[in-house]
Amino acid sequence: MKKFLISAMTVAAVCGTAMAEGYQINSLSAKQIGMGHTGIALKLGAESMFFNPAGMAYMDKTLDLSGSVTGIMPTCTATVDGVDYTTDNGVSTPIGVHAAFSIYDNLKGGISFYTPYGSSINWTDNWPGAVLNQNVNLKVFTIQPTLAWAITPKFSIGAGAMISWGTVDLNKGLVTAATMDKAISALTTLGQLPEGTPSFGNTTPASVNLNGKADMVVGFNVGAMYNINEKWTVGASYRSQMAMKVKAGDAHVKYANQIAQGVLGESLDLINEANFKAEMPCPWVMGLGVSYKPVDRLTLAFDARLTGWHAYKRLDIEFLAEQLAPYNQNITKKYTNSWCYSLGAQYAVTERFDARLGLMIDTSPVNDKYYNPETPGMTKIEPTVGLSFRPIPSLSIDLAFMYVAGLGVDNASCEYSDLLGATMIGKLTAAGVPSQMIEQMGFKPTGTFTADYKLHAFIPSIGISYSF
Repeated sequence: MKKFLISAMTVAAVCGTAMAEGYQINSLSAKQIGMGHTGIALKLGAESMFFNPAGMAYMDKTLDLSGSVTGIMPTCTATVDGVDYTTDNGVSTPIGVHAAFSIYDNLKGGISFYTPYGSSINWTDNWPGAVLNQNVNLKVFTIQPTLAWAITPKFSIGAGAMISWGTVDLNKGLVTAATMDKAISALTTLGQLPEGTPSFGNTTPASVNLNGKADMVVGFNVGAMYNINEKWTVGASYRSQMAMKVKAGDAHVKYANQIAQGVLGESLDLINEANFKAEMPCPWVMGLGVSYKPVDRLTLAFDARLTGWHAYKRLDIEFLAEQLAPYNQNITKKYTNSWCYSLGAQYAVTERFDARLGLMIDTSPVNDKYYNPETPGMTKIEPTVGLSFRPIPSLSIDLAFMYVAGLGVDNASCEYSDLLGATMIGKLTAAGVPSQMIEQMGFKPTGTFTADYKLHAFIPSIGISYSF
């Protein structure tokens, strides 16, 4: 049972941190959401600190302040054996707050606070894939001081230090209800449980909560911008990879009822005394952009961003107790780098009113052989609209809306360790039960979860900016 305990903790920690492309946020500016979240080749004042720091160098204000809050309302459906299971998600609220100021005419400084990574999904406690994930909440926060320098009227550079930290909180099942019912039947036959012990049906017998804080890390965000002429501008940006490390996460077990605790508690209660450490990459992002003004009132922009998910080759789990070192595990992920394409347009209807349209196509890095429902990865089509209204010239109120339409994934499978199944094979073998009979009972050391996934999300955003 000791091996059962260690493996359970390992899988739980893995599922808490592996979340695919879903934990990268592309909704940090109400203005730019309306333009498909473009910005690499646009002069956005303080907001350029996130999109391309070099763009801030062309700010023509003494002080520029802006802030946005976005509501992400996703719904994901998994179809298992013809039955649909839908997430019960709350509203996630990524934010971006920026302040920039003029040092000299060609030198600008500023500071930003934003949430570049985060995810929240709730599949509920007793859905069929609970052993992979019940719910998870991941947040990464970044403070970025930045400098931007217009070397010439046509060419500028910018750089910022990304000071980041995060938290993770998740729940997942440790034992499937199906395996628990098989174990109850077998243990009753062996005389270790009384006749008439009730089965669990669709109820997850035991779950674990994993909670941890990632230590502060530092990365960088750099960019360059070149004005070809009055109509055309090109830009490039690069945000470095960071490794978010949880050095001492806490684990806590909960049971569905006293029967589950009686059968599993002797081993699983020890999880409450164990700590784990794990590491998750916040991958690098390289962006190229171009903007074009065919007429004074109309601005068109296109961005292409490549995210370095190839860094997520595996997830390493290590236990803090020296005696548990033999159970450290390296979980293969094999993600691939993925592209996100953004197209946007802004039209100045009047001096006080701007209208915007946009479109994003966000491709998935997930390896289909290791598909997991923590945040189901799939290519997404994301149309956007937005507007800005200026009641006075120095104040702008910005509204935007994005709709996310996932293209869906069919027959996606994920293999998992059937921890109780492996334990029962050992117990029954030790009790002299023939291997053929154990196989007939249905105990296996691993299981496979297969489902069809669909996803969509509504994303409204509101922002305000003030400059003088």
